[in-house]
Amino acid sequence: MLASLVVWPPAFIGVIVVAACAGAWEMANALRKTGAKAPLIPLMAGAVVMTALAYYDGADSLVIGLAVTILAALVWRVADGFGSVRRDFTAILMVAVYVPFLLSFAILLQQPDADGDGRWRVLCTLLAVVLSDTGGYASGVFLGRHKMAPSISPGKTWEGFAGSICASAIGSALLLYFLLDIPSYWGLLFGAVISVVAVVGDLAESMLKRDLGVKDMSNLLPGHGGVMDRLDSILFAVPTAYLLFAVISANLL
Repeated sequence: MLASLVVWPPAFIGVIVVAACAGAWEMANALRKTGAKAPLIPLMAGAVVMTALAYYDGADSLVIGLAVTILAALVWRVADGFGSVRRDFTAILMVAVYVPFLLSFAILLQQPDADGDGRWRVLCTLLAVVLSDTGGYASGVFLGRHKMAPSISPGKTWEGFAGSICASAIGSALLLYFLLDIPSYWGLLFGAVISVVAVVGDLAESMLKRDLGVKDMSNLLPGHGGVMDRLDSILFAVPTAYLLFAVISANLL
């Protein structure tokens, strides 16, 4: 990902396509445990289409790509009868929105100046998530006493959550100032908000896995679980970062 951002920015779209397709595959397979069948071929094709539309034509076309993907997947399921469509609609909607649609905002973050500030916007967002995870882990290990959501993620504590916000806010203030020339107070806000949504994303996937009765989404990444176990925080962070950068840009003009 770093190489695609810094060395040859157009390659970043390939990284996102691979991640979106892998995530869609994992989600569809995991949801089969509920009896729902989200058709992989139209969903993975839709992931490619959504990513390409975000790259070439922006947010409005991305929404159109989402609608077309959902419609194509529903038509695909009609072959097994309308009962299948009713049963599988929620799974199709969840896979299409949760993985390729949200992840495509990383492409929107990079555009339209991928060779300039675009790469740094993406990098700042990813590093804000990393800082949040690292700060939360460190604070949780040394200071964690009060469980945050014991029924969903027993390891998370409120002290760890505070550490996540502090680490992401301080780190983002420095990153945005030195890489994007954005005042530090905006960086503090950016990091704090990204940390909150990253934790929410992590909890959302933990809740989903608990409902499905699985420990990891897959074994694609030995020792780490699946691609979705790495993307859970990022999926919520990139659309939030896209909106935050739009607000910051509007207020700095």
